[in-house]
Amino acid sequence: MSSTCGNKTAPVSSSSKGLSSTALVYCALLSLQFGIQPILTKKYMGGATKSTVVFMQELTKLVIAIAGISMGKARWSDVVSGWTVTSWLRLALLPATIYLVQNICSLLAYENLDPITYNVLNQTKTLSAALCCYIVMKKKQSRMQVCALLLLLAAALVIERVLPMEALTPSYWTADRIDKPQVELSPTHITHGVVPIMVASFLSGLAGAVTQKSLQWGKGRHALLFTLELCVASLLLLTASFATSEDGRSIRERGFFDQWTFHTLIPILTNSLGGILVGLVIKYAGTVRKGFALIFGILLSGLMQSLVDENKSLSKEDMAGGVLAALSLWLHATNPYVSPSSASTPDVIDENFNKKTAQTRRKYKSKKEE
Repeated sequence: MSSTCGNKTAPVSSSSKGLSSTALVYCALLSLQFGIQPILTKKYMGGATKSTVVFMQELTKLVIAIAGISMGKARWSDVVSGWTVTSWLRLALLPATIYLVQNICSLLAYENLDPITYNVLNQTKTLSAALCCYIVMKKKQSRMQVCALLLLLAAALVIERVLPMEALTPSYWTADRIDKPQVELSPTHITHGVVPIMVASFLSGLAGAVTQKSLQWGKGRHALLFTLELCVASLLLLTASFATSEDGRSIRERGFFDQWTFHTLIPILTNSLGGILVGLVIKYAGTVRKGFALIFGILLSGLMQSLVDENKSLSKEDMAGGVLAALSLWLHATNPYVSPSSASTPDVIDENFNKKTAQTRRKYKSKKEE
């Protein structure tokens, strides 16, 4: 079953139909990885140079992608069929560059924002993903799906405790509240914190949309091959950056593995697996629904933190946010956008005709019985 755009044929977007069992498995695994990653990073990363960690993550993803293709059902000759350096530059170099700029903006924002503000503003990537999918792929959202995305953002705000649970009731917004805090923001907070994270959020959505188009359009790109291509492009860009960056100077002075331990490999491996899962989720579920998986990951992170630390427990905000996220996912999955032109397709016409015929027969039968 496919939809058309111009003279090209594209598969039906995952946003226009229910999630398959494969998509659900990948989304669940991504949520789990996203949930445990902050705990593992905080515990095992230590003082290792960030660029060396990112470099090893990309190298690990490269090895995993090669192993996955080698052990998969498809042969290498089929996977790389039609591959050229030009197609690699066109499909992989652009998103790799976008991801690199996004990481730079994220690091700048992380240095100038408190963790809660950073996490909340970072969740706007789900909205930017929907916007960029419309810009890049002309993927429209229904009104109910837009409401679901806003509800998802509200879920993130509640989980991060920026939005109080009382704010979910109309009385919170209609009542005159003189106790609302007045926050004064410095120019540096805006220019070096808020603006970079909003740019990073938009770039995340843009890179996701470009990746989804590469993986789903036409015959599509093999997900692991595309991951391999992204890794090679990222490694080349990182290597080039070492010549002029502060991290590159630190590597030349103290060595590549300065302050590394064996345990440093644990968050690197899990983050690399997460990168593979992102590509698979985008291919089978779409870049918008990737955002849903990440929100559930935040909830899982809170749950696991409560298990690891006895002083922290799953709060009512976490549970409320989880319910809101689940509701938003259900609304988004069950209310796809339907193009007005699709109502005139033969299948829809036949279905509508059969419904009207059945209704007419029931009315006729009831009158006859009377």
